[in-house]
Amino acid sequence: MATYQELKGHRNLKVYQLAYKLAMDIYNTSQRFPKEEKYSLTDQMRRSSRSVAANIAEGFRKRQYPKMFVSKLADADGEAAETQVWLDFARDCEYMSPKLQVELTKGYEEVGRMLGAMMSMPEKFMPRNLRSK
Repeated sequence: MATYQELKGHRNLKVYQLAYKLAMDIYNTSQRFPKEEKYSLTDQMRRSSRSVAANIAEGFRKRQYPKMFVSKLADADGEAAETQVWLDFARDCEYMSPKLQVELTKGYEEVGRMLGAMMSMPEKFMPRNLRSK
């Protein structure tokens, strides 16, 4: 049986690993948000941050269809931008330090750059048996 480290696929993508780490950082940070934010800012921020990683994973599974692959990566990029808005709100509501907000925002900007590079070269990510020779 394959170990976690031996698994191939979306988990091996650096962009997925970063997006997942950022979503977990947001989860851990948002546990300290006020209870009255549970069904608004907290849920929205968690949902959008998790959606970045989920869309990357879903897109990777659809990579044999370049247009679908790029579409899912674009969805991930949109969710990353949405998450940055929630980070701004969390900072301005003083639920998060400006330093942490900057750190997480920089992470999502890096995710965006990585997704942009992937979207500009979807053929690089196609399964080997479908790549043009």
